[in-house]
Amino acid sequence: MPTAVPDRLLLGSGPSPVPARVLEALSQPTIGHLDPAFGALMDETADLLRRTFGTGNRATLPISGTGSAGMDAMVANFVRPEDRVVVGVNGLFGERLADALGRAGAAVRRVEAEWGRAIDTDALLDAAEDGLDAMCVVHGETSTGVCQPLDGLGDACRKRDALLLVDCVTSLAGQRLLLDEAGVDAAFSGSQKCLNCPPGLAPFTAGERAIERIGGSRSWYFDLSLVLGYWDGDGGRAYHHTAPINMVYALREALLLVHEEGLDARWERHGRAHAALRAALSELGIERIAPDGEELHPLLAVRVPAGVDEAAVRRGLLDRHGIEISGGLGPLAGTAWRIGVMGSGAEHGPQERLVEALCAELGRDPAGPLSALEEGWG
Repeated sequence: MPTAVPDRLLLGSGPSPVPARVLEALSQPTIGHLDPAFGALMDETADLLRRTFGTGNRATLPISGTGSAGMDAMVANFVRPEDRVVVGVNGLFGERLADALGRAGAAVRRVEAEWGRAIDTDALLDAAEDGLDAMCVVHGETSTGVCQPLDGLGDACRKRDALLLVDCVTSLAGQRLLLDEAGVDAAFSGSQKCLNCPPGLAPFTAGERAIERIGGSRSWYFDLSLVLGYWDGDGGRAYHHTAPINMVYALREALLLVHEEGLDARWERHGRAHAALRAALSELGIERIAPDGEELHPLLAVRVPAGVDEAAVRRGLLDRHGIEISGGLGPLAGTAWRIGVMGSGAEHGPQERLVEALCAELGRDPAGPLSALEEGWG
């Protein structure tokens, strides 16, 4: 017999809960990737992505692949061998960026902070003093629940004719971010985080300063000069690859949900949900890792109380309550939980279910935590 797919409440680091409307969109009839009807849908999706990124960039599209494909596309197109690249590293995904840049032959300058802290902006700016071709930072570090400030980075890069390249996989549509306002030249994200879409697409955008750098990409699949020939409908659609058609349906529906709510309202809700859940967990002696002012609203990373078997609790949540949360990575492995506060998971109902289940697994009275949660939601 085929294995049955369980019904899970996804409150880990991703994927996030997928709304029924998005699943219904995913199940629509498949049409051809060069069908004019699909072309019109592509144009709608690209426009919705521009609004979500806060950009007017014409080169805005979902890369066919996960968020990591977006990272590879960014590096392959905008970083050349021997380019001087400053990269912020304060978690796993900063490490991955540094690795990808090194593989591309860049002269990498790492600017580091401990896991669980934002990187000092002055340290990034100091590293750029001797000149650079690009700066890469992770806006929302999924491994630690830290949000990296972007203030001043775009201006500093422009003064040096350098590009500001940003990973916003976990922050897009969940934490305030307007790329043009921040002076970001190119950025990538993932469909499975705050957008509440299944994994498989990497929202991507690049401005004219970045597009001018394209030439001789090391990757055929991620060569934007070729991919944009398919996604830019004004010049006709040149076949490049067979797009994941039904995933584009799903992403468009997910983006419609974002803009029906409105970005400002959505950012506010994620902040409120983060604060409410943090208050509830504090009643259990479970404290956030990121200090005030450095927190990533869509991802609450917390320290596991002493004496608690974090893996056993996570397994109990999954097996007995159907709830997924994530464990720590790197130096936080075995000592942290990472809890998603993303899209439809950033609501009172899912959080109440999690708090009740966590209290059951820890053998604690849920009255205090649930009261704190209620108060946080107002």
